[in-house]
Amino acid sequence: MTERATAPGDLGRRVTGRREELGMTRERLATLAGIDTGYLGYLEETPASPTTETVRRLAAALDTAPEELLGGSVDLPPGRGAPAPHPRLEPLGTEECLRLISPGGVGRVAFAEAGGPAILPVNYVLREGAVIFRTSLGGTLDESLRTGVEGVDFKIAFEVDRIDDVNREGWSVLARGGAHRVTGEEREAAARSGVTPWAGGDRDLYIKIVPVEITGRRIRSAP
Repeated sequence: MTERATAPGDLGRRVTGRREELGMTRERLATLAGIDTGYLGYLEETPASPTTETVRRLAAALDTAPEELLGGSVDLPPGRGAPAPHPRLEPLGTEECLRLISPGGVGRVAFAEAGGPAILPVNYVLREGAVIFRTSLGGTLDESLRTGVEGVDFKIAFEVDRIDDVNREGWSVLARGGAHRVTGEEREAAARSGVTPWAGGDRDLYIKIVPVEITGRRIRSAP
């Protein structure tokens, strides 16, 4: 009997998401994975239970692990494996840092609150060199980022990273600067940025971070 993979999550959605993340067409992925384009469309668009070999081929073509496509590592933190045999840490220039974080996504805001230092994930976009995200009026970030002085920003740090478990590589970008509550005409521009929090709910307060320092690092596997 042919062994079949058991997908605990939405395999098709994960395949599509990874393919689009790589800017790859469905036809190209089918060619790389050695499967029929029509069958790939079926896998992406309907609940399916492909063979383990098919999942392995898709994962290899998408430069990821089969477990990632099957959703088995969803609740596990990245970077659990051993480092590469010859890792190399490289500093990143400002332009490269901005290029890496320009697509937007999820970043982490580090700030000081009444109980001590705090770090929270936020969905963000990058517009004209500034980071924009949304939060709740009267929430933790709203209260913590109030300086009480007109025109004075609260200094915070903002971090974005990418971990490649398969190749044991990755990068991180750290931006430091002032954060302020967006109001008036500036709010209209922020609203047009299209940033949408995954957490949902009433998150009508826009926060803008204007970096004054951007640094980054990349871990590569040396040949």
